[in-house]
Amino acid sequence: MAHILEHLTARRSIRRYTDEPVSHDDVQALLEAAMSAPSASNRKPWEFIVVDDADRLARLRRGMVFGRYGAPLAIVVCADMLRCYPPPAQGFWIQDCSAATQNILLAATGLGLGSVWLGVHPLAPMIAHVRSVVHLPRHVRPLGVVYIGHPAEEKAPRTQYDASRVRWQEYGPAPAGRRWWQFWRREEGGAEEV
Repeated sequence: MAHILEHLTARRSIRRYTDEPVSHDDVQALLEAAMSAPSASNRKPWEFIVVDDADRLARLRRGMVFGRYGAPLAIVVCADMLRCYPPPAQGFWIQDCSAATQNILLAATGLGLGSVWLGVHPLAPMIAHVRSVVHLPRHVRPLGVVYIGHPAEEKAPRTQYDASRVRWQEYGPAPAGRRWWQFWRREEGGAEEV
């Protein structure tokens, strides 16, 4: 158990990479880890596009507003919507592909590689850009892009545990005189009701 917890706290978003390529064996291990993720009713809707061509990586980077890092490898994590549940449960693909993405990040840490997860879904311009660069068919949707490489920066392990975010048995009542929708409206930028 300690070994797993060490990997969890050691996993950090790495944004600077060396030029050293990621080996084929490491890519294979990352993909095996991804496909070990749980999925709703074991439907495994995921598809992975591995990008290591320098020109295609450059094109991919250009449209990643918050992700122009120089990693030598990217894995585009997608869902084949034909493998997903039909509506209204179709949205489980997001959870399935997120679990696969987390497995890639943890496996990269275990292999001594750096990685960073760049969100694509649900932003229409990002989806269109990724779809264009890697030529996705209409029934395949990108969730995100994971950049992977040998790290050129080092970050100390950390825990982000926050006991104030833990509740036991139930969430509990709202503070006196307040209702849940009043907090929601304030957080969403709307006028706060009194």
